[in-house]
Amino acid sequence: MERAFGSYRVGAATITKIPELALDGVDPTLLYPDYDPAAGADEARRLGPGSVDRHTGLLRQSIHAWLVTTPDRVILVDTGSGNDKERPGLAVLHHLNEPFLERLEAAGVRADDVDLVLLTHIHADHVGWNTSWTGEHWVPTFPNARHVFSARERAYNAALAAATGSDMDLRAEAGLGPMARLPLPGVYEDSVVPIVEAGLAREITVDGSQAEEGFFFLPSPGHSIDHASIGFRSEGEYALFWGDVLHHPLQIARPDWNSAYCEFPQAATASRHWALNHAAETGALVLTTHFAETSAGRVRRDGNAFSWQFV
Repeated sequence: MERAFGSYRVGAATITKIPELALDGVDPTLLYPDYDPAAGADEARRLGPGSVDRHTGLLRQSIHAWLVTTPDRVILVDTGSGNDKERPGLAVLHHLNEPFLERLEAAGVRADDVDLVLLTHIHADHVGWNTSWTGEHWVPTFPNARHVFSARERAYNAALAAATGSDMDLRAEAGLGPMARLPLPGVYEDSVVPIVEAGLAREITVDGSQAEEGFFFLPSPGHSIDHASIGFRSEGEYALFWGDVLHHPLQIARPDWNSAYCEFPQAATASRHWALNHAAETGALVLTTHFAETSAGRVRRDGNAFSWQFV
């Protein structure tokens, strides 16, 4: 498994981070409702300045997509937040104007080149570039791409948008325990519905099976109702796109800390423990969505705990 500048080689594939936003002043007490300042400060001392501002104690995070290129396919894993989106409930994502597509082109890929878009879950900062604003309506940004995502996740967001009360049945069916929050409103309507209407959606059951050649959607619910981490295998090598099971390296040592954005906290905690165990047991190259620095690394078991090393 080789690394070129800004990219990682996994079997026959090259994986490259496409940045969208750098979040350099995140208050850990707001990100983690159960944050313990003393424990957090102790763990922060083990992290580099690329993850924690040593002077202020504020966290550094990132929002980005992962580009996977193989000899015959161009794939995006998640699509960031998108431009021009109405997100008044989350100011950092409201009416963005970021050169994401230009950064994608700098990596050698135009929007029309993308064959597959794989979505870990339907949250604002993971599906935003699915669509672009024409001045009149939202249209698919990647018009030649099949967009693959959880059928349950889509159905739940559709039920919430319809406001018929059927979302309660879907929550009961999922059996994830108490709900702490709902997804941000408007995301499904502007970033998923246009994909479905264009005939570009493929809804799947998240059960660990191979959804597309080399890609496996692994159940890790809790952050959202049917969140998936995505495993990728090529020529005997393995990479793992974590999605939002963890948001910052602090959680490597404190997997009991859920983020403020986790919808079903009990299930999110269980999935976080699973993700750490799976990464350590498989030796996977882990590609995160919100860690800063390289955003990629490996998990190692240290007795009953885990450690993280950026690569």
